[in-house]
Amino acid sequence: MPLTYFQPSQVDSSFNGYLRNRIINGAMMIDQRYAGASVATSSGTGTYSVDRWQLVYDQTSKFTAQQNSGGVTPPAGFTNYLGAVSSSAYTVGASETFNIRQFIEGFNTADLAWGTASASTVTLSFWVRSSLTGTFGGAISGYSNTNSYPFTYTINGANTWEYKTVQIPGPTSGTWNTTNSGGIGVIFSLGTGSTLSGTAGAWSSSRYWSATGATSVVGTNGATLYITGVQLEDGAVATPFERRMYPQELAFCQRYCFVGLSDVFTNGVGATATIIWAHTSFKQTMRAAPSVTVSGTIQFSDDATADYTNASPTIGASSLVADGGRVRIDGWSGLTQYRSYNGVSTVNLGKFTFSAEL
Repeated sequence: MPLTYFQPSQVDSSFNGYLRNRIINGAMMIDQRYAGASVATSSGTGTYSVDRWQLVYDQTSKFTAQQNSGGVTPPAGFTNYLGAVSSSAYTVGASETFNIRQFIEGFNTADLAWGTASASTVTLSFWVRSSLTGTFGGAISGYSNTNSYPFTYTINGANTWEYKTVQIPGPTSGTWNTTNSGGIGVIFSLGTGSTLSGTAGAWSSSRYWSATGATSVVGTNGATLYITGVQLEDGAVATPFERRMYPQELAFCQRYCFVGLSDVFTNGVGATATIIWAHTSFKQTMRAAPSVTVSGTIQFSDDATADYTNASPTIGASSLVADGGRVRIDGWSGLTQYRSYNGVSTVNLGKFTFSAEL
């Protein structure tokens, strides 16, 4: 029987160990916030696209990001990718950066012993595709310290998926978080100025976001950078991308973000004619007490008369811990004080977003 050879993305080599990949949602398949819609970089720099992947930018409206942007075929074995598209031909300032990053929780990197003499070497691997060719940059970064390791990778052919690996020696200095704060950051640059770029392949005590001389995606109008299959693992060799079932990956993401579309709250109590205090528990224990936002139209029922609809809900306050709590929802009309209300639901794209991101 002839032997069959596989690309690294095509095999889940479980014999190499379970939960090798420290990255969550590396295959870009979970997108709770936007469900595949485009994300414009026009508000705060903490904007998220697909789950766990944050968009960082020092000027607004220079790129957009979206799950499966452009509708190209992903690399073999994948169904999703995160795509960034430049919105103009922008010359990046010396102290500006545009990038896509994920900070890994310290609990999930503590065993690497970074900052000690026993620091482990790690390997970053990923699939990438761009309309540009040349040398591209990124960095491995600390969360609460300025230590960083700029790296480069080469894209040889335009509009072609290519598999890349980067080996990162473990740093023996710096304080690296080992609890529920941020541990290690993985950064892919879309354009970074000279002040925030450093020498590739060496640890620095300065915070760099990319490597000196790397290609600027935002420097070319309409340029693209697509990425998927991102894996960061202990060891000096890249192993096949670790597959996790969809419910597992969703549960991992919901530790940091939970988007509720229906049955978010078990019950509520009318505080005034316009205010409900609603009670909830999360599907997963979150990393920390989350913030909460609401959008769209929501409803409660009192089980006696009718549904109460709120087309302009706002969050007045919240009393939340990592596994749930209560939220004050304002903007109602005709509620009865102290009456119990049940079964919140969302309509017209309404949703509650609970965030405990790093």
